[in-house]
Amino acid sequence: MSARLDKIAAEREKARRKRDEWDARMKEWDQKYREQENAEIHEMVHAARLTPEQLAEVLKSLQHGTPDMSQYTNEEENNDEI
Repeated sequence: MSARLDKIAAEREKARRKRDEWDARMKEWDQKYREQENAEIHEMVHAARLTPEQLAEVLKSLQHGTPDMSQYTNEEENNDEI
């Protein structure tokens, strides 16, 4: 090959390596983002003290609009307020 083609090929290969590195970084950051998002969702569910059945109801009602979370408060919380 000519010197020009060699130079272009080398630059192209360098760009491919950089792209692959950035793709790997993006994959890692996407995974970290999902893990953190899931952890926060998990914390919110536990903070709301929802049973699995109540969580299922909330998720179903979200498909049809905003749920009224007051119906999911535990009796303990209601007794604490009195």
